[in-house]
Amino acid sequence: MSRRLPGNTGHPGMTAFVLLLVVPLFFHVSCRKEPKEIVEVRFNPDSTYTMKTLNMTTFISDSGITKYKMVTPECLMFEEAREPYWFFPKGVYAEQFDTLLQVEASVKADTAFYYVKKDMITLIGNVHIVNREGQRFETSLLHIDRKSDRVYSDKFIRIEQADRIITGIGFESTMSMSKYRIFSMQGTFPIEEKPDTVPPGANVPIAAADSI
Repeated sequence: MSRRLPGNTGHPGMTAFVLLLVVPLFFHVSCRKEPKEIVEVRFNPDSTYTMKTLNMTTFISDSGITKYKMVTPECLMFEEAREPYWFFPKGVYAEQFDTLLQVEASVKADTAFYYVKKDMITLIGNVHIVNREGQRFETSLLHIDRKSDRVYSDKFIRIEQADRIITGIGFESTMSMSKYRIFSMQGTFPIEEKPDTVPPGANVPIAAADSI
């Protein structure tokens, strides 16, 4: 199912990552209007979905120009749960386009949750983000707290910049993913050299990441 929605990004510096920040609004509209399966909850509301939508592709435009694309194979909504949430069990993928419809930023995760009351998104498993500066972020878990405008993780993080790769444990960022900090730095490696080729005990210079 494909749907095109109007939108206003509000800031030219926003990346495709922002698309996941507005996913509750756009999926609320799309899931309501697209053909779907609605389930009457008679069992455990925490594990019985109230709505299911398959094969959704959503386009979002700004001033008549297509800016974003979001794809998910499956969207399950658990609106009667004690902690209402939406579940994307087969993953989610989002892109931002430039004026020539070339992809300039993207977000991908194997699984995603949106917790309605907390207004929080959690990305799980092979989380890959590319911002507009071309920096690549890889981790296994990422939380997006919309109420506090904070992105964070306590897992391993790998950041690939133009000339170096930074690795560490624990990560916090602004919503644009342009300024961030790593809580426990493991090392900084020249882009030509893969981290797993560094001999154990080698003296690797530690370069601090940008502070928030």
